[in-house]
This record gives sequence, C-alpha cells and structure tokens, in this order.
Amino acid sequence: MSRQEAVAQFVQANKLAQKYYKSAQSRGDYPYLPVLEDLLRENQTAGRMEIGLVDIPAELIIGTNDGGRREAFAGNFMPLLEMNSEFGDKWINLCEAHLSDEGIRDPIRCCEYLGYFYVVEGNKRVSVFKSYNAPTIPGTVQRIIPVCSDDSSIRLYYEFMHFYQRCSLYQIRFTIPGSYEKLQDCMGFERDHVWTTDEKRAFLALLNRFEPLFHRMGGDSLSVGVCDALLICLQVFSFRELKEQGADELKKTLEAMWGDIKSASSPSPISVSTDPEAKEKGLIDKIFGIVRPDHLNVAMIYAYDPAFSLWSRSHLQGERELARELGEKVSIKSYMALDHDYLRAMNEAAEDGAELLIATTPQMIADCRKLAALHPALRILNCSLSSPYTGIRTYYSRTYEAKFITGAIAGAMAPEDRIGYIANYPIVGVPAEINAFALGAQMTNPRVRIDLVWSSESDDPVQELRDRGISVISNRDATDPEHAYWALEWGTYRLNDEGGLLPLALPCWDWGRFYVQVVQSIFSGVWDALGKSQSTQAINYWWGMSSGLIDVQFSPSLPEGIRRLVEHLCRDLRGGWFDPFLCTIRDQRGELRNDGSRGFSAEELMRMDWLCANVDGHIPALHELRPEAVETARILAIHPEDL
Repeated sequence: MSRQEAVAQFVQANKLAQKYYKSAQSRGDYPYLPVLEDLLRENQTAGRMEIGLVDIPAELIIGTNDGGRREAFAGNFMPLLEMNSEFGDKWINLCEAHLSDEGIRDPIRCCEYLGYFYVVEGNKRVSVFKSYNAPTIPGTVQRIIPVCSDDSSIRLYYEFMHFYQRCSLYQIRFTIPGSYEKLQDCMGFERDHVWTTDEKRAFLALLNRFEPLFHRMGGDSLSVGVCDALLICLQVFSFRELKEQGADELKKTLEAMWGDIKSASSPSPISVSTDPEAKEKGLIDKIFGIVRPDHLNVAMIYAYDPAFSLWSRSHLQGERELARELGEKVSIKSYMALDHDYLRAMNEAAEDGAELLIATTPQMIADCRKLAALHPALRILNCSLSSPYTGIRTYYSRTYEAKFITGAIAGAMAPEDRIGYIANYPIVGVPAEINAFALGAQMTNPRVRIDLVWSSESDDPVQELRDRGISVISNRDATDPEHAYWALEWGTYRLNDEGGLLPLALPCWDWGRFYVQVVQSIFSGVWDALGKSQSTQAINYWWGMSSGLIDVQFSPSLPEGIRRLVEHLCRDLRGGWFDPFLCTIRDQRGELRNDGSRGFSAEELMRMDWLCANVDGHIPALHELRPEAVETARILAIHPEDL
C-alpha cells in the first residue's frame, strides 16, 4: 500500500512542479532551483562556520549548492523529471521510506547563506519532505559568512548571527534592523541572555499559533514578516499575556494591532501634520461620511503633579485654555498617574466615557498603544515626536524655529565669539534644535562657536560652561508663556560681571493653542477624515510658530537693531516664508549636508543625527547618560534600531 501511496505522491508533486515551471516561464522568471555557487561567484565571503545538526525550517530551504541537479526540480523543489526514470524511482523509494515506521533517518547537508539554505546532499529528501508540507527538515549546516558592509540586508544578517548565539532558532527572522535586541527586551531578558530549551519551545508555540492568523489577515502582501508582526504585538502586550490568550482573543489582538503592522510595512510609516488642517465641512462629510460630534469628553493624563512640575503645569494651563475657549462643548477631567501606573489611569478615563485622551509625557506611549488596542474607538494623543503607531497620534512643536531666533540673538550678544548651549536628551528633534541655534548664531556672528553640553550627561552643565569662561548660554525652554523671566537659568541669557543673569530671549510653548485647534478639528470632522485618508500611516502633529504652539519672548533690554532683526525673522517664520535650514551647511567632519538649494523634510529634521561645523561637542550614546535620563532617551531614540 505504501508503494501505491508513494507513486500517487510523486504524480501529485510532479503536477505541482509542472505548474510552477509553466507559471514562472510565463512571467519571465527563472523556473529552477537557485544555485548557491552562482551567488557566491558574485559576492565575497568572510569565511565558513560549522553550525551542526539543526531542525531547518522547510520554507527556508530554497536552493541547491551546485548546478548538477539544476533542472531536476522546479523552483518549489517539486520533481520535474518523469516517474519512469532512475530519478523518479529513487524519489518514490524515499517517499516509501518516509511513509514507513522507520521514516527517513539520514539528515541532509546544507550550506546556509544570508539565512537561506542550499542543499549539498539530499535534494530528493527535501523534495519528499516538502511535498508533505513538513515544517522542518533535519540537516547538518555550514554557514557561509558574507563580508560585513553597510548594506542593510548584511547588517541585519550580522544582527541575526549575534542573536543566534543566544537563541539557536532559524524560525526567528526579522526584516527590520534592531528587532533581535528588541525581542530580548520584550521577553524580559537581558541582552546577553541565552534562551533555555523551555523558553524556545514556549516562543515557538506562540509563533505557530500566531502565524496562520497573520497569513489569514493578508500578511503575505506586506513587506514585513510574521516575526516582525509578532514583535509589534509584544511591544504592547507581554509575552505572558499573548501566550495565555485563546484563539479568538489572539485574533482580536492581531486585528487591533494590524494598523501598526501595516504601517511598519510602509516605506513612509509616518504622516507629519506641520500646520492645522482646514477643510470644508460639507466636502469632508460627503467624501468620508463623517459624523461630527457636538460635544466631547476629554481626559487629561498627568504623570507629575502640576503643583511641583512646570511641565505638567504648562499642560494644565493648556487644559484650562481649552475649557475657557470651548466652554460647554467640552467636558474635561484630569487623571493623575503619580505612581506611574499610566494604564490604570487611562482605563479609568475610558470607563468614564472619554472620547479624547491626552497623555502629556512620552513615557506614557507604551500604555497609550495598549489602550488603543483595547479601545479602538477612543481618540488618543501622546506628547512625543516621530512615533509610527497608527492607533495613537503624537504631538510636539517645531522648537528648532524658536531656537534659530534665540541663536541669532545669542550670536549678536556674545562678546567672546563663544556661546554655551545646554541640550536635554539626545532624542528625535534635538539635534535639529542645536543646529538651528548654531545657524542662527552664525548668521549674526560668522566667527561664533557653540560649546555643547548635555543636562542628561552633566551634573552641573551651567557651571561647566561658566568654568570655560562663557557668558552667553542657551538653557532649558519655558513650558508656557506665563513662565517667563522670573525663573532663573531658563532660556537664553547673558552672565554679568557679578554672576547675575541678564535674560535675552525665551522659547515658550502654548499647549492651549494646540488643544483648542485639535478639538475643533474633531468637531469639524477633519480629525476623522485625516485618519481615513491616511489609514496606513501614523499621524504626528509637528506644528511650529505659524500655529502659535511655539513662540519666542524677548527681553525689553535687547538693543533696538537686534530686536528689529529678530522681529522680522519671527514674522517670516510665522508666515512660512523663511526656512532656517535653506542654506549651505557643513557638518563637524566637513561633509556638505546642504548646498543651499533645498530645505530638509520633516523626517530628515526629526532624525537628524549630525551637528553643524561650528558646534563643539557630540551627541552622547546611552551609556554616557545619567541613569535617570536613559528611559526617555530610549523611548525617543533618534535611531531606535541601534539601541
């Protein structure tokens, strides 16, 4: 009976081979197995490494080592040759062995190159196993190591090789750099933790349940893979939470996270709103079928007590302005997550009927993502920048515009051609602020140098600059317009001979302007229309001086000529007629970053990771920061894939 079954299996496999062959030819594609020797002729290698006996995922065995059997198999490893041949007879004999009690015992031999396997010995065994959809095939593996380069696929493969030393599973494969380290974090492991057998078994059990759901949702059409999708879910739900979910619950979780997964697959995962949207209400209703509310329940989530935190106080001022401007159209309730249990406060707000939730610090973003998955109808804002998560929207200001203005003032007021600049965290947007300040200072003083220090790195950055003999310093920005010159060592100031401070200028936020405009966009239908028109992108609000979200206050003691200049610059920035970066710019290494013919995109500004030539200092790595600064630097990292 097994012989008849084996013959029938060959006939079926041969039909699949012929179908694949004809389809490939009609598309103009290569119809046979890829040959590793052909690949290696075109690419240099750095050496070989014996991996040993491995349960190889069958889907990763894609070719043969040499061209000897090139035309015996179609590209899907099914047999092309006729059954009445020596090849066909051997294939059927192997199939009989597979169906017997003993099975096929001998492992195949493979070379692995860039995560894919090419058979050295055992092509027919692979063909038989694949015809039965075997998930894994045992084989002894020799890894061929590519030469290290800046190519993204090579860098990703080197990350995999490092990860493989800790978790010897070929089933875990990512397409996004930095994912292997993130997986260690999401599993609750140290970066150098070696996975136990039980840990590997538990992860594969979840992956095997997750994978068919991913494919049913249409994952095959995305550029990210199943492990990428699972990692996105693990960044919101813990491994234990996902592991304990039943089939229906896991399906709902995947559906809730599908927007983020599609966004990760997009070449442009973030849509940046740089100015308030203004559209015709009737047109919005007609195109998108938007139902516009006439009342909104707003929840404000605070991480720090406004009585002691200037940051929270500034958002509280914004909350009060929202209530003052919109009156009975909004009901606002504040929630204090002073114990940092943000999700508890957010869930309480959702249960209280919140329709818009505003989380006022970047540290809340992980819990905002979980809340979005649990309450998909809830509109959520998080005060942070450049986040590719479709379930929430982030908001921040283009602070670099105000920094350019204060830089121009500092350059004109610095007697020793040196200015101190105190930056806070090495995060998205901050290098653009530093560079804008440096360009503004250079505009009014071509000889000026910027001494850069970091409050997240130095215990006393002001004293450090004083010790260098610097008298003009740019320090922290004010968090609201009412918090101006009465606060010492805020904004840009000059030290007098007695050590006192002479205020010069102060960038300051007005969160109320933003809150009023964004709530009005909900009433007008613009919020929902924007979400429907850009459903695969995360929406980040990054408004500048034109919106009133960020502005500059000047000291009355500024010389008239300087004041007239900066008032002119402010007017042009508010009108959108001036771009601080539309000029010739070289970085610290002398590399030309801009020839003056164009400005930078929002993404280029947010992810800027270099400093202008007139800046003395560097962008610190995580290990250089004070411990309390590391969390924020991780959340808003310029290059999260490098963490």
